[in-house]
Amino acid sequence: MKKFDILALGELNADLILNKVDGEPEIGKEKFAQDMILTLGSSTAIFAANIASLGANTAFVGMIGKDSFGDLVKSSLKSKGVDTSLLIETDKAATGATIVLNYNEDRAMVTYQGTMDMMSFADINKGVFSQTRHVHISSIFLQSGIKKDLTEILSYAKKMGVTTSLDTQWDPIEKWDFDYAHILPLVSVFIPNEKELLLLTASENLDEAIEKIRPYINTCVIKRGSKGSLLIQKDTKNDMPAFLNTEVVDAIGAGDSFNAGFIFQYIQGKSLIECQQFGNLTGAINTTAAGGTGAFSSKENIIQTAKEKFNQQIKL
Repeated sequence: MKKFDILALGELNADLILNKVDGEPEIGKEKFAQDMILTLGSSTAIFAANIASLGANTAFVGMIGKDSFGDLVKSSLKSKGVDTSLLIETDKAATGATIVLNYNEDRAMVTYQGTMDMMSFADINKGVFSQTRHVHISSIFLQSGIKKDLTEILSYAKKMGVTTSLDTQWDPIEKWDFDYAHILPLVSVFIPNEKELLLLTASENLDEAIEKIRPYINTCVIKRGSKGSLLIQKDTKNDMPAFLNTEVVDAIGAGDSFNAGFIFQYIQGKSLIECQQFGNLTGAINTTAAGGTGAFSSKENIIQTAKEKFNQQIKL
């Protein structure tokens, strides 16, 4: 028996979310926002918080500063039931932060990387790999240390018999430097969104992108927003429509919540179609509340939202 079901490995930051913004920012001008939320941010942290809320025994390995945002991150993870004993605290940089200007289903963001950019494989106690069943990694382009060591991390996890999932997320520099031919064979489940996959593979369309990665993947599920998701293996494909929310609060963290739902079922040995369906559902549930973790406050709330908003009966 392993101590943890899930080890979330990577970036941690606080999100300052501004909603109902009066137009787009302009240099030299000031705009009003009608609503503000200061909350746990980062793709990997939202994934960890939400998969823990679903019931997975989850731990986090990441680096934070010895500051108020670091305290916020730590307490927020703890409140969601995530084990924070493996967090690395440093006074060499401040905890990362992202300012989010939210416009319905789209958003603009500015990020200070801080400690997110500092952690590397050398900082991680290798013993944690023997304590977990699965490792999830996200947002590699925000983490130069993790990106540099990604092949080594994934190879070590595979050597230790640990399954892995990877969601690269957006590249702020837009170089899209990702050696998918060498990295993807080491990944159990690759979970990009459609736009990012096109850029990662320098493809003109989705079919071209799929054919480029197909020789190297084990399992890939492509997130397509309101179009649902597309499950790809070397010789199969399954297109599944989304659970549509007609009253979207915001879409922040919807992709991370999809990841949480998919991997929650995956570690329980459910079929990939069941994983895909549950991922679609948790991604949709995410859009019913503000912030990446707002809709996952408790199992009871998740179950109620699934039933009332999407007519889905689930057990957690």
